[in-house]
Amino acid sequence: MRQKIVAGNWKMNKTYQEGIDLAIEIDKLVAEKGNKNVTVVVSPPFTHIAEVNKVVNNDRISVAGQNCATETSGAYTGEISAEMLWSAGADYVILGHSERRSYYGETNELLKAKIRKALEFNLTPIYCVGEVLEEREANKHFDVIKEQLETVLFDLDKEDFEKVVIAYEPVWAIGTGKTASAAQAQEIHKFIRDLLAKKFGGLAQNTSILYGGSCKPSNAKELFANPDVDGGLIGGAALTAEDFLGIINGF
Repeated sequence: MRQKIVAGNWKMNKTYQEGIDLAIEIDKLVAEKGNKNVTVVVSPPFTHIAEVNKVVNNDRISVAGQNCATETSGAYTGEISAEMLWSAGADYVILGHSERRSYYGETNELLKAKIRKALEFNLTPIYCVGEVLEEREANKHFDVIKEQLETVLFDLDKEDFEKVVIAYEPVWAIGTGKTASAAQAQEIHKFIRDLLAKKFGGLAQNTSILYGGSCKPSNAKELFANPDVDGGLIGGAALTAEDFLGIINGF
């Protein structure tokens, strides 16, 4: 049975103390009211990871990095390695996020290297795929996602592939005023699972595929009711403990 996962991506938000306070509040609410069948992940800025890892109960909340370098160490000013994340207490790392692709020009080939480096240091990659508005309107979304998956994941061996979580981001539905329906989410998630099954067989049925497009407490239940939607990669709603809890309890 595949994991139900709700991961909160804080992005470049929260000062150090604000982040610690939020982590403590999330931990308290999850302990008191959270769905115990959901794996909860928080992804604070790099500077907060070690302390956040200390203030949450690691049996109920895991910590993720928001990115990692392609290299293990060396003269790479400003970069954070997978080994550094692991040593600070991270269990997961978000890779391929649409903002990293669009703002910083991260390519599929670069992300392929990052995935492998994360796996080398026992981090679970949350690998993001998805299309922008122009690609959706040109009916190219299936082709875009196919390329993002095949280029980055398809030469992994089965043992490594089993460790990967997928997150689908309909980039066109984030901050555009457009919304992705639950049916659209299911259509893409099923497409992803079917594509993975062609390469990895039955392992695809154990792969968690998260939805990352403006998931909120008000629509989480409808989205998570889909058979191929296994949780959410949450942005803005993850910055408020009560909203984050509402999404966790969407199952």
